[in-house]
Amino acid sequence: MTHDTGSPHEQSFATALAQPAYGAGAAIAPAPAATATLPVQSRQGRRAWVWLWPVLGLLALALIAYFVTFLGPAASVVGLVAALIPYAVVIATVVLIDRWEPEPKGLVFFALAWGGVGSIAFTLLFDLALTIVLPSRGDFLTSVIQAPLVEEGFKGIGLLLVFWMGRRALDGPVDGVVYGAMIGAGFAFTENIQYFAISTIEGGAGALGFTFFLRAILSPFAHAMFTACTGFALGLAARRGLGSGPALGLAAVGYVAAVLLHALWNGASFVVGGGLVGFLGYYVVLQVPIFALFVWGVVMLRREEARLTRERLGDYAAAGWFTPQEVEMLATAAGRRTGRAWAAGLPGDRSRLMTVFIRDSASLAAARQRAISGRDPQAAHDEHVLLARITATRRALLSH
Repeated sequence: MTHDTGSPHEQSFATALAQPAYGAGAAIAPAPAATATLPVQSRQGRRAWVWLWPVLGLLALALIAYFVTFLGPAASVVGLVAALIPYAVVIATVVLIDRWEPEPKGLVFFALAWGGVGSIAFTLLFDLALTIVLPSRGDFLTSVIQAPLVEEGFKGIGLLLVFWMGRRALDGPVDGVVYGAMIGAGFAFTENIQYFAISTIEGGAGALGFTFFLRAILSPFAHAMFTACTGFALGLAARRGLGSGPALGLAAVGYVAAVLLHALWNGASFVVGGGLVGFLGYYVVLQVPIFALFVWGVVMLRREEARLTRERLGDYAAAGWFTPQEVEMLATAAGRRTGRAWAAGLPGDRSRLMTVFIRDSASLAAARQRAISGRDPQAAHDEHVLLARITATRRALLSH
């Protein structure tokens, strides 16, 4: 059979389903080159020691057994649910303080776990041992002297662990306050479970509501504020590049401040008696101004951090990595809000990219400060990593 090579309609085909070749078809663009994976900072000196997690896990199981045995499962669940409310408020506030240069998640989880498990467990064990040695202790000795000294001591051990194992993540006083507040929040959470459960057992919903008012409404930040004093001192030691010895000395000063604030709070009932009116007067006259002073201190620390960020990013601006306008945007709260609003108006809403850009820039400023101080041999590597990430994010922000 002869095969015709004329038009498609006149061609012969091998099978009934064979198709003619009408032409070359549309051109297909070549696949782009594979995008290199963005580098990441080394986790060395920025994570909790692995062996601590099983220890905390065992202590957590022991605490659960303690609550179920002595308070009962129903009351424990009620206490847990009630304690979650102030806990969520405190954690959200601390995260807000640290939102532009967030700490490594592993260290944050360790701080929460140490506060809610480790420091509580060791405090209970110490109290048990002391009860065996000194079975009859007055309320004043227990509440105003023992509790502040012991509780702030065990919470402070958690901060020292963060200082030793997460030194590269502890850049200054703001970070120290954040870790201290996280540990304090964890401690208050577990302690509140116990207080709320006992109130439910002894007085039902009325007693629970009164205890909730005192601990969750009037003083949700109390433990966070106490331990933040020790955290501030250790953060200052890290900023100055102090070794373990001098850092312990500075931490002792913060610990004394934490103990005094704690004792001042616990001593309220002994100063004004058991009446609610007298306690509220004590609270308004003394505790509210202390809390206001604490908030003012955090604001001042954030301003100092912004000044340092502007100064360090200015070093890169002088080398051409940033424009002066970008430095102002990246270092100030108003500039960051403006930057995110601008990015939200770009195609596809690129505000999340802007958030990454801001956070990496804040981390870059911190790495630059560590490099200048000479306290972190890996700071130069962090700078290179962050510059690569910032360059890629800027390119994505400005792409069409």
